[in-house]
Amino acid sequence: MTATATATAGPARPAGTPPPVPQVPKRRGVELALLVGAVLISVCGYLTVGLARGQALPSGAAGYGAGLGGLALLAHLAVRFCAPYADPLLLPIAVLLNGLGLVLIFRLDLETPGNRAAPAQLMWSAVGVALFTGVVALLRDHRLLQRYAYVCAALALLLMIVPILFPAINGAKIWIRIAGFSLQPGEFAKVLITVFFAAYLAANRSVLAHTGRTVGRLRLPAGRVLGPVLAIWLGSVAVLILERDLGTSLLFFGIFVVLLYVATGRTGWIAIGLLLAGIGAAAVSTLEPHVHSRVADWLHPFAGIAAGEGPGQLAQSLFAFAAGGVLGTGLGQGDSALIGFAMKSDFILATFGEELGLAGLTALFLLYALLVAGGYRAALQHAPGLRDPFGSLLAVGLATLPAIQVFVIAGGVMGLIPLTGMAMPFLAQGGSSVVTNWIIVALLLRISDRGRAPRPEGSGGRGPDLPAGEDPVPERGGRR
Repeated sequence: MTATATATAGPARPAGTPPPVPQVPKRRGVELALLVGAVLISVCGYLTVGLARGQALPSGAAGYGAGLGGLALLAHLAVRFCAPYADPLLLPIAVLLNGLGLVLIFRLDLETPGNRAAPAQLMWSAVGVALFTGVVALLRDHRLLQRYAYVCAALALLLMIVPILFPAINGAKIWIRIAGFSLQPGEFAKVLITVFFAAYLAANRSVLAHTGRTVGRLRLPAGRVLGPVLAIWLGSVAVLILERDLGTSLLFFGIFVVLLYVATGRTGWIAIGLLLAGIGAAAVSTLEPHVHSRVADWLHPFAGIAAGEGPGQLAQSLFAFAAGGVLGTGLGQGDSALIGFAMKSDFILATFGEELGLAGLTALFLLYALLVAGGYRAALQHAPGLRDPFGSLLAVGLATLPAIQVFVIAGGVMGLIPLTGMAMPFLAQGGSSVVTNWIIVALLLRISDRGRAPRPEGSGGRGPDLPAGEDPVPERGGRR
């Protein structure tokens, strides 16, 4: 009996030999199958819109399907060969959201023949996938970004300052327009500022959590530690307020509070953040006419109808959601074009709700929830033993970006909170937005790959890209 058991278990391992590294499934086949499904769903949506509007298949269906499929295949090959252990859900979700956004923009283009945005959006999607491929292929270790924390902060502030030199559009100075080419630098700045927050808080997390004065149940960090990150955050918010870009300023504030809470484990920061956000919102809505008008529209969305001036954008959006009901009117068969000039950007969610109904909206929000959950899961993969605090904080920050955006945009379009003017991730028209979101997904995949990849024996938890005795970023002050 003993001999049989020994033979079945295999040869005995010599004493002192570490156990073999467990094999982690790569799941790239699962990712490819999901990508095929995402592309097919998007192409079916494109065909459905054409049949509903013109009673015939749209002429550009083959080109649209080939373009989206080619981009998905390129992104998949980059992940397969450069990040084989990455989360298999993140890329298919991004492709599906991007594809659905192209379908909705194409559908709205049919209402505005002189202003077609779908071809430009497909081009920007291609640029986004190209940058996605570059990040996945060239950034072999996300921890290298920690070396350039202050460079990222400086670039972010510079990108936010430049639009001040250009005229305001729709009440906000957030665009750079040169010879018909437009760019929204704040979209790229939010990724850079997140990298800075994550790097600084990772390097000083112990001091932030265990030093400083205690006020009630909250321990306030020492000013010399919190000062640099607080100064850069206040500077960025001040610039955004000057530009009247309150949506992005709210986003930066949310990222700062969330990362501070994750780095210190102090729940009091959430309460302080909500209190300060409420005070700031009340002050700005009172002093800034542009914001005050949005608050007035939120409080009284049907005031224009009562005054005989017709429904405003928010009222039309609420009518669109009501018309959609549970199952929607069907792709291409709604009237959300009545919303006006922002129907392809701020209010594109109203088109989705009207034509796909509550069921479609639920599925859409679940896709965003899975995307955010994938980012948080990547952060947790680095949590045991605090192996990579920067990677954990960066993943949390990057995943929180679309979470806050979806909450703020959906709340504004549905009349739950005042409108802020941000773009729905992947869904709304906007080249800067779609490119930035592809970069965010690339960074999350890179962090996820490093977290799931098996560690070589004796590496001490360090990844295979750096020698066992080399730390890519020494923490300031010798703190570990």
